[in-house]
Amino acid sequence: MAYASASDVEVELGRPASSSAETAQWEAWLERVERTIRRRFTREGYDLDAQIALDAPSEEDLIDVEVARVVDKANNPAGYTSMTRSVDDASVTTRREGVASGDGLTITNDEWASLLPAAANRPRAFSIMPSYDS
Repeated sequence: MAYASASDVEVELGRPASSSAETAQWEAWLERVERTIRRRFTREGYDLDAQIALDAPSEEDLIDVEVARVVDKANNPAGYTSMTRSVDDASVTTRREGVASGDGLTITNDEWASLLPAAANRPRAFSIMPSYDS
């Protein structure tokens, strides 16, 4: 179960879920976002729950990211980059252009920077320390 809930999504959207199916969909999306976050934390050598307990990141920050991703997906489920509607003499024309890359649940670089501990956000470079034998 994700840290965020469908009720958090309802608050952010400013409306209740239209059906139990929509609530279930939001919960599934929240869980998918959290699995993505957990996988990244594991790859970086961290445990998400332990980091939350350390307040790095805070539980609120994690919920904010999870909810933001689901709200974006709920507002644009097909992932269109632009959509224009024109109404002329009672006819409606809708033109849709381009589908954004990803599935709408993709976490942005700024969101990753706010979630991951500072050490995980540093560039991955190496240095060589000279040593001398006496």
